[in-house]
Amino acid sequence: MAHAKSGGFKELVKTVVYAVVIALAVRTFAYEPFSIPSGSMIPTLLVGDYLFVSKLSYGYSRYSLPLSLPLIPGRIFVTEPERGDVMVFKLPTDNKTDYIKRIVGLPGDRIQVVEGILHINGTPVKREFVDDYTISDSYGGVRRYHRYIETLPNGREHYIVELGDNGPFDNTDIYTVPEGHYFAMGDNRDSSRDSRFLGEVGYIPLRNLVGRAEFIFFSIDGDAWKIWDWYRSVRFDRIFQGIQ
Repeated sequence: MAHAKSGGFKELVKTVVYAVVIALAVRTFAYEPFSIPSGSMIPTLLVGDYLFVSKLSYGYSRYSLPLSLPLIPGRIFVTEPERGDVMVFKLPTDNKTDYIKRIVGLPGDRIQVVEGILHINGTPVKREFVDDYTISDSYGGVRRYHRYIETLPNGREHYIVELGDNGPFDNTDIYTVPEGHYFAMGDNRDSSRDSRFLGEVGYIPLRNLVGRAEFIFFSIDGDAWKIWDWYRSVRFDRIFQGIQ
């Protein structure tokens, strides 16, 4: 009896160890979960969205590994990001904080915002008004935005929102994206700290890319730990929604 109990405990430990190893492998090399804490990617991503990010998309660097262990020099198995990808990356100014934005500028591009409209290599990006869009803040206040469909030069379409076209970063200098770097912006154009802020975010090195956002697996308008309140706060229409 004692031998059977001992053998059963060892099997349990082995099962747990195998499960942890498999989970770490999947998280490191395939898909990693992230949550959205801010509104900088509204309307594409909302506060309380939980999503999976594909680690396979761009290859691997040290930032693909747990604790950013310096085991991979540069980047291996590289696949170049595409304009319009929603990506997670390590903030270049500290190489620790996870950020999520949309790639709008590729290496060598000239990026500028003129009266709220994105310009790439001197050409304005097509922007079509869709409707008014309201966003509620944590204090119960409501702000009205304009929602547009923006069409990038490669044909990728996505929604953006703007309060107006005369904000501090609705008219910028020209940014020339260095080789091996990318220019990213939030879809909530007047409420996003992104590559326009060179001292805070700036150009994103290829090695800092963590992965491409693929789909939302859970979404809640409130505290996720309040399970008893899920029937009112879970956004069921967003679960398993792909990220465009």
